[in-house]
Amino acid sequence: MTNETSKNSAKIPHCLSLDNREKLMLTGISEVDNFDDKSITAYTSMGALSIKGERLNIKKLSLELGELEVTGKIDSLVYSKKDNLKKGFISKIFNR
Repeated sequence: MTNETSKNSAKIPHCLSLDNREKLMLTGISEVDNFDDKSITAYTSMGALSIKGERLNIKKLSLELGELEVTGKIDSLVYSKKDNLKKGFISKIFNR
């Protein structure tokens, strides 16, 4: 994450809105790490957010505005602690 991206996410408050488990709108997004039709990992000022579901589709992504819109069947939203953001692959395996 660049300093510019980090500065943008600090200025934009994090907000989450979920409509009928089919449309998710987020603000305060600094980065989207990975995504497919079953999971999306996004980084917010409140920690990493793991979105899981079926037929997930990113309808809108604007890192400049810190906005993300996802459609599909959303099954779960899970936040990770801020201090666990961006741990390396080996650290995750050995839980360090």
